Amino acid sequence: MHYNTIGNTGVLVSELCLGTMTFGGKGFWTSIGKLPQEEATNLVKIAIENGINFIDTANVYSEGLSEIILGKALKDLGVNRQDIFIATKVRGQMGQGVNQVGLSRLHIQYSVNDSLRRLGLDHIDLLYIHGLDPVTSLEETMRGLEEVVQSGKVRYLGISNHPAWMVIKANAVAASMGWNKFVALQNYYTIAGRDIEREIVPMALSENLSIMPWSPLAGGFLSGKFSRKTLKAGNSRRDEFDFPPVNKEKAYDIIDVMQEISSSHNVSVARVALAWLLRKKGVTSIIIGAKKEEQLRENIASTSLLLTADEMSRLDSISELSKEYPGWMVERQADGRLPK
Repeated sequence: MHYNTIGNTGVLVSELCLGTMTFGGKGFWTSIGKLPQEEATNLVKIAIENGINFIDTANVYSEGLSEIILGKALKDLGVNRQDIFIATKVRGQMGQGVNQVGLSRLHIQYSVNDSLRRLGLDHIDLLYIHGLDPVTSLEETMRGLEEVVQSGKVRYLGISNHPAWMVIKANAVAASMGWNKFVALQNYYTIAGRDIEREIVPMALSENLSIMPWSPLAGGFLSGKFSRKTLKAGNSRRDEFDFPPVNKEKAYDIIDVMQEISSSHNVSVARVALAWLLRKKGVTSIIIGAKKEEQLRENIASTSLLLTADEMSRLDSISELSKEYPGWMVERQADGRLPK
């Protein structure tokens, strides 16, 4: 297991992060996973034993139950708090009240307090805003986030599912006020969905922001269970919850190449997909989820798979994004200006 720094914080996290979306199973989230306490605790144990020091959850996962299960697992396993880095999120609807959602200072304060209670912790290491709130100004949100950092309840800030321009604007607001800025990004990133390479990855590299990809196997579509001949896996969440969106015809072409490479290494397609992503610029820690012990161990094994330069080139080529403006114009005008 390798460890990478989060931005310029000096904090080191494992290249794989254990995601807990499968913990609990309540309401909408049952289609993703419904692991009971004992099985979830076992996954946390395996992750830590294999060098993972980074665990990701969210207040909305199973309506708070995921945080409760994670907190109990850490307590039951006797984990040293300083050996583990915990991330959770704020933004989603957490009750029936009209103010129990969003990114207002009010909701941020309530959400952080509630997450700490459920987790049984005295602070959150990394707090992400989980998505856009179109009715709350960035100034209000950044002030609310600064307040929870200054209170000692949160150490670092992250942002998820936002366009690049909004990340830059939010950090500019924080910088102008002397407030804490975002140091990490959590975005959908997979070999079957490289959209963030257009704007978000260049921005992250320029601003030294860490990228923490979610759904690196495209919601299970790259697990090795799906192909042109197998449209339904029978035991995949994709069968019930077809998300995130995937260009399936292009993804089948990618899977064909990954199957060839996986066969040459005698490993799974999933392991190839993760190994490819581990080598992409800007990626600090990939969030992996699991329903079963063997699935988690298989994902962890991706850290030991070294793809050759030729294999990376083949995978890059088959999954390449189409050229879009202004990207093709930037590339054209850079010709002749950059050293060969």
